[in-house]
Amino acid sequence: MAYTTIDDPTAYFQTALYTGNAGTQTITNDGNSDLQPDFLWFKERSVSGNHQLINTVSGINKKLMSNSTAAEATQTNYVTAIGSDSFSIGNNNGLNQNSVTNVCWQWKAGTSFTNDASSTGIGSIDSAGSVNTDAGFSIMTYTGTGSNATFAHGLSAVPKVAIFKDRSSTGYWMTYHQAVGNGANLVLNASDASSAASVWWNSTSPTSSVFSIGTSNNINVSGRNYVGYLFADVKGYSKFGVYTGNGNDNGPFVYTGFKPAWIMIKRVAGSTGSWLMVDSKRDPFNSGVSANELGANVANAANDLSGDFKIDILSNGFKLRDDVGDCNASAQYVYLAFAENPFVTSTGVPATAR
Repeated sequence: MAYTTIDDPTAYFQTALYTGNAGTQTITNDGNSDLQPDFLWFKERSVSGNHQLINTVSGINKKLMSNSTAAEATQTNYVTAIGSDSFSIGNNNGLNQNSVTNVCWQWKAGTSFTNDASSTGIGSIDSAGSVNTDAGFSIMTYTGTGSNATFAHGLSAVPKVAIFKDRSSTGYWMTYHQAVGNGANLVLNASDASSAASVWWNSTSPTSSVFSIGTSNNINVSGRNYVGYLFADVKGYSKFGVYTGNGNDNGPFVYTGFKPAWIMIKRVAGSTGSWLMVDSKRDPFNSGVSANELGANVANAANDLSGDFKIDILSNGFKLRDDVGDCNASAQYVYLAFAENPFVTSTGVPATAR
């Protein structure tokens, strides 16, 4: 059996860097494969500014902010078009402020999905969205009932991470991570440690067909509309795991099975910690240099969170090079990672460190 089914991760995930011009522009991806993005996560780098999360299911004129509890808002002159390997933006300062540097992380879903629970017998409530079973990613929408429920997610694999937001009203971003388990939750818009309660996921782990939600106001109020981003592990392309820090500059090595293109790290117990994000486009060199980290839960500009946060991106994982509390105290951390290259391709070609 081949090591991986995805030889070219750029077909499913890419990072784009651009500088705002206060007008209009189209940003074309530069990977080996075309990527028509369905989930776009924008962040200003050189100045403080809100994260802007946009997807093709809710509509490209709708936005949510990972560092805010605000409801979904309609925004003009933001993302104006999605191309076969690009996206276009208007003159709104949130995405295109003159001379400001920006990053956009993009994921491909691409296949329309609907499930009528009463007709199919899968789940207890209806769901709809877009899914990519090859890449283990789906964008799902549903309407809350106020009672414990399940919905079909379309992945045909068990989700390891799921991130939810109430579109209709203010509310926290609720995050399930398999390493924390079905009895606890992480809040994407906050630095809080994990919290335990059955109201998050009804103390029920997801299956290859359905995801379980409890009765929390942040995830299941009757009549409110929600969006979820769900991810399953794909060998050589994505990994959602856990590691224990050691509190010194010779930090732990974390094996992913690929050279990471994007990593998000969160401390889960004992203390608070930001959701640190790094990528290989903004930090293209190795040798433990300070990373230009951004925090999913804050509006800070790049490299404005954790002091000398240092990380090595390796051909088969990453290694922490500092004792910063947000990523390497003597504590437990979860991570999400997507590949730049698999460790070994389906034809046996190994990747190299950058």
